[in-house]
Amino acid sequence: MPPVPRRDWKPPSRRRVRALRDRLRLVYGRPAAPPHRRPLDELILTVLSQSTNDRNRDVAFLRLRARFPSWSAVRDAPLDEVEAAIRPGGISKVKSARIQAILRALDGVGATVSLDHLAGMDVAAARAELCALPGVGRKTAACVLLFSFGMRDVPVDTHVSRVGTRLGLFRPGAAFAELHDDMLALTPRGEELELHVNLLRHGRRTCHAQRPNCPECALRRMCPWARSAR
Repeated sequence: MPPVPRRDWKPPSRRRVRALRDRLRLVYGRPAAPPHRRPLDELILTVLSQSTNDRNRDVAFLRLRARFPSWSAVRDAPLDEVEAAIRPGGISKVKSARIQAILRALDGVGATVSLDHLAGMDVAAARAELCALPGVGRKTAACVLLFSFGMRDVPVDTHVSRVGTRLGLFRPGAAFAELHDDMLALTPRGEELELHVNLLRHGRRTCHAQRPNCPECALRRMCPWARSAR
């Protein structure tokens, strides 16, 4: 199916965003998760989630926590021991080096590693501090801020990007920085988690990258990408 031409794209109206939100809500409900206030756990979990599924990510995280008593211990451990602990999560060589680089960037040797201070910062400052860490981009920072503290930020992963672009929420071909800015701008305040989770669920269950199930899609009549294939 061809994408919507860039020249035909216009930013969605608030009314359209609300209509899409409501249709997604009928299918997937209104997900809610109180902020867990464990930002460093969330950061490491998000690093482990790259290029793997949720089950393998969780196994790798639990093995890492079982093997080492603290994040400071992970920081100071031999690299090959960290790599072995997270191997079920895939590309463990890359992820282990990144995790240690992040932990070392947070503070000096022997200090308690923490991101708890982000709770007292505004969103822009907290995001900037996170994005200054090795290998941390907008999506990872948004996961930490939204799920740890309930701050107003919205992660845009590959599923959200794909579904949002097909639905006309994003400009086709936009860079991820633009996608994050646009996603934040169009999301009704207080519904950041709901819209992120429901777009992600739709991408996993129906709007696949290859062979999307358009005939069974609850959003088919609202989707310019699906209409372009007729």
